[in-house]
Amino acid sequence: MKVIHDILAFEWDNGNLQKSYAKHSVSTKEAEEIFVSDKLFAIPDVQHSGKEKRYIALGQTLNKKNLFVVFTIRSNKIRIISARRMHQKEVKRYEKAQKDTNI
Repeated sequence: MKVIHDILAFEWDNGNLQKSYAKHSVSTKEAEEIFVSDKLFAIPDVQHSGKEKRYIALGQTLNKKNLFVVFTIRSNKIRIISARRMHQKEVKRYEKAQKDTNI
């Protein structure tokens, strides 16, 4: 997804900073790691894009944890809204997308 190539940094809302870890055991470091992977898939989240565009990213951490991350972009920064492990159906779609794109 081209929009991610111009990103300079990550930004976290204080309210979301610990939420993903508390709810889903996904650290901020893990959520950020998927964005440097060449196995990242990101698509617009049309259903939840109200005041600003939101995106869904599927990717793997350095330790091969499959994550589903919702984010937006503000001033060339990725602002992560939530992060959790992928559900089994999402893992299958992610693996199929990798196969289909020869990653």
